Amino acid sequence: MSTAAIIVIVVVVLLVIAAIVIISRRNRAREAMASAQLDAKREDAGFHREKATETENEAARIQNEAALADEKARRLEAEARLHQEKASVREQEVEHRD
Repeated sequence: MSTAAIIVIVVVVLLVIAAIVIISRRNRAREAMASAQLDAKREDAGFHREKATETENEAARIQNEAALADEKARRLEAEARLHQEKASVREQEVEHRD
């Protein structure tokens, strides 16, 4: 074999090794990017899950407050009716005394 042929073979082998190294690095970079994106998606899902829980808790709290307000309104209406009835009774008592 001539020296030129050996040099060509060595250069080709070095180019193949360089190509393999470059492709390997690109694949690792892609895998790292995919892993980072997956982690970001998991984190985003966790964030939204947490916000959903907070919102559900707030909705439940507001519903409880609304139920309490409803009950208070009913009690106040009943109290107002009772006072109206008492006022009517007192007015009738006054009218009968006259």
